[in-house]
Amino acid sequence: MVFAVSLLIGLLAAALGSLVGLGGGIILVPSLLILSNFWDEFSWATPQAIVGVSVIFMIFTGLTSTLTYMKSGRVDYKSGLIFLAGGMPGAILGSFLNRFISGDGFSLYFGILVLLVFFMFFVKRKEREVINPKGIIVTKEINGTTYTYSFRFMAAFVLSLFVGLLSGMFGIGGGSFMVPAMILLFGFPAHVAVATSMLMVFFLSIVSTVMHISLGHVEWNVVWAFIPGAIIGGFLGARINQMLKGNTVVWILRIMLVLVAVRLIWDGLSS
Repeated sequence: MVFAVSLLIGLLAAALGSLVGLGGGIILVPSLLILSNFWDEFSWATPQAIVGVSVIFMIFTGLTSTLTYMKSGRVDYKSGLIFLAGGMPGAILGSFLNRFISGDGFSLYFGILVLLVFFMFFVKRKEREVINPKGIIVTKEINGTTYTYSFRFMAAFVLSLFVGLLSGMFGIGGGSFMVPAMILLFGFPAHVAVATSMLMVFFLSIVSTVMHISLGHVEWNVVWAFIPGAIIGGFLGARINQMLKGNTVVWILRIMLVLVAVRLIWDGLSS
């Protein structure tokens, strides 16, 4: 029964995470937090153990979904490498800071974080008529449509450093902030933002996993139950994403975020 529940959670988390570029951690982490309060079989799920499971889970989600997005030509490799330059040291620092967070505080802080991401998607995106010649300029063609966008290196580096910090601390992969930031601040098309985010999730999860293993946060006897769902769900989410319009992907993300945020904040305040 526990294996079936873990498999189902892993599958849904990976599919939704891959669909909207979050990596799945933002679904897996709160699901395990909630189960730990109601089911003795999940009593192992402390904040540190949950993050340890989540970062390993996202390696497989990130790998399968990134490979799928690569085949459709939606991954922006140049931008992805720049984001990783800041994200990796942030992930290392966040992994160390995770051990100072208590269970009740973890739910509340995580819920506030998710709610903040939700509100970010209601910020009106500025249409860019002129590309900044001093920035990094990227041209990408998807389904016959050519997109051009630009961003400054330092802005991307600082943002990804912060995102990496959150990834290591909360086990969310970083896509929760990276996707809306790429869309709203840098003008990325939604499909490119999601695909590039999954590339970033994959590598940040590897860095975070190494750190959490060294800190003894990984419950090896339960991790394996989530991996099959991560692999299958990562592939399914990426495939479904390619069938949807960019605006549809954004709305799915909005709904998913607010439901998770409200539940976590309620648990954190009522504990």
